[in-house]
Amino acid sequence: MTDHATPAGRPHPPTGVDPTVPHPARFWNYMLGGKYWYPADRQAAEAVIAQLPEVSELALSGREFLWRTVRWAAREAGVRQFLDLGAGLPAEPNVHQIAQRHRPDARVVYVDNDLMVSMYQQAYLDSTPEGRTDCFIADMRDTADVLRMAAETLDFSQPVALIFSDSLGLIPDHGEVYTLVREFVKNVAPGSHLIISHSAPTSDAVIASEEQYNDQPGVVPFTLRTREQIAQFFDGLEMVDPGLVLMPDWRPDSDTLPARAGIGYGAVARIP
Repeated sequence: MTDHATPAGRPHPPTGVDPTVPHPARFWNYMLGGKYWYPADRQAAEAVIAQLPEVSELALSGREFLWRTVRWAAREAGVRQFLDLGAGLPAEPNVHQIAQRHRPDARVVYVDNDLMVSMYQQAYLDSTPEGRTDCFIADMRDTADVLRMAAETLDFSQPVALIFSDSLGLIPDHGEVYTLVREFVKNVAPGSHLIISHSAPTSDAVIASEEQYNDQPGVVPFTLRTREQIAQFFDGLEMVDPGLVLMPDWRPDSDTLPARAGIGYGAVARIP
């Protein structure tokens, strides 16, 4: 990959973005082979790769989980609305591209608090004529504001798929993160779905890589959670088979490489 002094040839980062400090969205974009990163993000990523050489494949397994779950929700469950919370930087195919492939009238809203996303949000807005997409900068912990802004595109009287694609680890406090998920769940219509993937301490190498990342100066720390802790997000909901499993084991298809070990767990549940 070319060493970009600024992503995609941008001469300067947006106001409020410190390119000398790694950011999770840019870190994972580097891991997935994207171009929206700064040297500090690459340095943090390479330090983690030194601890866990297979981390790029593990990151891709999480992205594949997102693709499969969105496809299932649109094609099998008939979901036409998606709220992607902590969406990160674009990495095709994006949620709206998958959803609208199966439901051309699907509506998708992306939410992230990284100002870098605003530079590239156009990649999130290429909707089908029948559907609609939107993207805005907000902290998902400000649930009331997020729901208010998302309601400009989504109809919360109809089912919505809530997506937390490995974003909940950015909230270290267990009580706060469970409250956040419950708040979103209670504000969507019956028949909605909750899609969560979350990194977990699945091996000593994964734990060491998390510690390596969190030791980087100025980073937003990432919290691993056990399978039991992740399961609590789904309390009171109707789990979709096969339940909470390692991400590559959730309804694998011909594009899912079994050699990719799980860096964490994922599940889909119906909201009654």
